[in-house]
Amino acid sequence: MPLNDAFVTGVGFHPFGRFPDKTLKEIAGHAALAALNDAGLDPDGIDAVFCSNAYAGLLNGQESVRGETWMRTLGIGGIPIVNIENACAGGGTAVYLATMAVRSGQFRRVLVVGAEKMYSGDTARAIAALATSSDIEFTQGIGMQFAAVDAIRVKKVMQEEGVGEEALNWIASKSHNNGALNPNAQFQMPMTPQEVGASRMIADPVRLYMCSAISDGAAACVIAAEPGQRNVRIAGSALASSPVRARQGNRSTAKRAAEACYAQAGVGPDAIDFAEVHDAVAPIELIYYRDLGFCAPGEVARFVDEERPALRGTMPFNPSGGINARGHPVGATGIAQICELTLQISGDAGQRQLERARRGIALNAGGWMGEDPAINAIHILEAV
Repeated sequence: MPLNDAFVTGVGFHPFGRFPDKTLKEIAGHAALAALNDAGLDPDGIDAVFCSNAYAGLLNGQESVRGETWMRTLGIGGIPIVNIENACAGGGTAVYLATMAVRSGQFRRVLVVGAEKMYSGDTARAIAALATSSDIEFTQGIGMQFAAVDAIRVKKVMQEEGVGEEALNWIASKSHNNGALNPNAQFQMPMTPQEVGASRMIADPVRLYMCSAISDGAAACVIAAEPGQRNVRIAGSALASSPVRARQGNRSTAKRAAEACYAQAGVGPDAIDFAEVHDAVAPIELIYYRDLGFCAPGEVARFVDEERPALRGTMPFNPSGGINARGHPVGATGIAQICELTLQISGDAGQRQLERARRGIALNAGGWMGEDPAINAIHILEAV
């Protein structure tokens, strides 16, 4: 059966950062109302709501009905409200499900909201919550740390591609400089590669200024069956879980999702103008240059040396500042990526506006399953 089109017609944020005096409801509601306002809708104009959150149960004590509590304060009820939890890819998963719901014809307008309140002054508590996004039967007792896992992945791609530490410092600096142009980013200070390289080592070769921080914040978007003022279409929407490699070959979760998304959109990497990817540590971008098809194996070092992923490069990565600078309130991250793609494509990204932004791709990864993220959500958005 042919599917209908789906469009992003409104986007909204609560800025990312640390807001000890605000509740999770306030943060989520702020972003939701901003997205509705951007779409020209009031709360009664929505047919369903998909809500993404990962850690409110562990960090804030609210389980099970998180989305219902958020929406009730806005006067939204009587319609389907769906709670989604899928580690750091919960936001991308919520966008995927909302897109499928609109494409199927079930709903005409869906509000997607992702929010997280992770900062409490107790960093160890937040890190412990993050560590539960893995198979705890295998990771209990070994001190699961995502920075350490990503450091291993970065070191591997450095060895495979002949990439030096200077490239890692440049990537983090590039992201922080982009974040300095983003009024919703947690960190809005430019940073030189030298400053990145002088920060303390967290897990070799990953340094402090390459890592995302504990964040509060929210992002929201409206997905509809008809284009709105933004004229941005969801051309591809794909989800892939970590493969059982012994049975399914050596293709990563990101490659699987990317192949499905490109096929659905009817385009290849050469048709993509920019990318937002999941850089919980900034140099993890190195992996996605290859996995998303923007350079062949053996060409990653040259890709960075030529500064192609820079804001004014030929293939900009993370113009928003990415997780590294924008921040990582986990449930909001995947939706924030969709918002950035929408702002860029509709020419509304302010000082970080790209010269060419007709079509963009977003990769939102979550959790860890031994060799891969547990889940990857990938979307391609394009101008109508």
